[in-house]
Amino acid sequence: MSIEKAKALRKQMTDAEQRLWYHLRARRFRGVKFKRQAPIGVYIVDFVSFSSQIVVEVDGGQHADNTRDWQRDRWLEGEGFTVLRFWNYDVLRNTGAVLEEIDGALRRAPVNAPSPTRGEGKTASSR
Repeated sequence: MSIEKAKALRKQMTDAEQRLWYHLRARRFRGVKFKRQAPIGVYIVDFVSFSSQIVVEVDGGQHADNTRDWQRDRWLEGEGFTVLRFWNYDVLRNTGAVLEEIDGALRRAPVNAPSPTRGEGKTASSR
């Protein structure tokens, strides 16, 4: 996906994405840098911490039982990312629990992991 598409999506964030972004932006959450609407491969993810290799997706009802989301998650996981998905409703009504789950994933994540999207951490045998 293009940088232009990612920029357009940043201007069209849902209420749930805006709420979560308030907590994740500017290293407010545990001092971890997150980016929003960031391209990774052919996909654009809602939020990502490249240093922790964590992707956070905030979904509406159109994502229920979505095969493309499942394929996308498998691809991202194959690139070394942990993918967390939350429903809009949960982000809006129970933000604290969503942040606790993100916190747990950050605690389990490797510190300053190499970025697979930048070709870091790949050996000659894994390319």
